[in-house]
Amino acid sequence: MPQLIDFLLAQASDGLVSWSNQQRAAQEYGVPLAVVEEAILKADLLPARYQRNQQMISTSQQLRLFRSKVAVIGAGGLGGYILEQLARLGVGQLVSIDADVFEENNLNRQLLSSPAKLGRVKVEVAFERIAEVNPAVTLKPVQVMCDKHNGAELLAGVDCVVDAVDNVTARLDLAEVCQSLQVPLVHGAIAGWYGHVATILPGDATMQTIYRHWQGGKGVEQQLGNPSFTPAVAASLEVAEVCKLLLDQGRLLRNRKLAFNLLHMEVDEIPL
Repeated sequence: MPQLIDFLLAQASDGLVSWSNQQRAAQEYGVPLAVVEEAILKADLLPARYQRNQQMISTSQQLRLFRSKVAVIGAGGLGGYILEQLARLGVGQLVSIDADVFEENNLNRQLLSSPAKLGRVKVEVAFERIAEVNPAVTLKPVQVMCDKHNGAELLAGVDCVVDAVDNVTARLDLAEVCQSLQVPLVHGAIAGWYGHVATILPGDATMQTIYRHWQGGKGVEQQLGNPSFTPAVAASLEVAEVCKLLLDQGRLLRNRKLAFNLLHMEVDEIPL
């Protein structure tokens, strides 16, 4: 749309297009905010909301993020933080998959939860939150449990999958599905003061290695619980890995895991 591009170029200041002008463009030309955002980036301009990304993410890379599609499995402790950070980063398409509703025991740590949202479907709340945080980002809410039977259908077409589930069986199933789809998986797990993160590329057996001694039953997170801060730390590390994956930058946590102990503030890199 040449007229849209001309409008954006005219309104840009120092290469930045303000949120108010982004909204004006959407209204004047009758297109979604996502279309406007892509047009801004294709014109080598930058939505002003991303100006603090500029020193580490170029405009062309910001466009690459916007054109990416990431699925987050779980919208609870890890998933809420992951979804919000990905939206703020500028990943354009998100799929939020979770079958649960918010319960009172979620209130101590789950970013999307609040007393007013008890009993509400987690992915629906995620949809509303992302629409509020970054309306140019499209989030697809899917209220089902992702497993090895439906995973291939649910995750078709995504560039990356992020693990935010809370049990070992689901993690192993998710790794199997991602392997079959040849899609990268960023894994994270937390329990009490502790957590770890790893990135799994197609062909890797990382998840099976991490849980090779698991013999069934509930994971250690069921025994140690989780405070408010542990999921935020693990989620941030997972989002950093997603960013590197999508932009093909840096050294991934591949064939190794980053384990952290917040009680003693220790971080260890463990080869896998």
